[in-house]
Amino acid sequence: MKVAIGCDHGGINLKPVLTDYLEKKGIEYVDYGCYDKSSTDYNEYALKVSNAVASGECDKGILFCGTGIGMSIVANKVKGIRCGHCHDVFSAKMTRLHNDANVMALGERVVGPGLMIEIVDAFLSTEFSGDERHARRVQKIKDLEEKSFR
Repeated sequence: MKVAIGCDHGGINLKPVLTDYLEKKGIEYVDYGCYDKSSTDYNEYALKVSNAVASGECDKGILFCGTGIGMSIVANKVKGIRCGHCHDVFSAKMTRLHNDANVMALGERVVGPGLMIEIVDAFLSTEFSGDERHARRVQKIKDLEEKSFR
């Protein structure tokens, strides 16, 4: 598995905790920034991570900002991305099990390092159930991506 990671200045403190976790688990990752606490726009990093996942360069993506909200909104604009905004273990499991999410967004101001690790572990270790009802619903999401709402 190869994971794309990215954050803005509001999520920068959780990133080293995440990279340590991934390294200890032997999970390959690509860090798309940001790299310091200078104020930056989350959009840039959400797009880099989402495009890496959508293109197949990476298998899953993890995004951090202050709340996770902005990152999840941007990520879900990218065709092929289903980003779950998760702040607990149950949501992380369900976003994979039922929605086949391939990106997750978290907020540094919402979760601490210990809980973040539990959430990330649940997200990365849970497989999509593939149950007919969930597969049907995910397909409807994919079908929506093909339509224009302009």
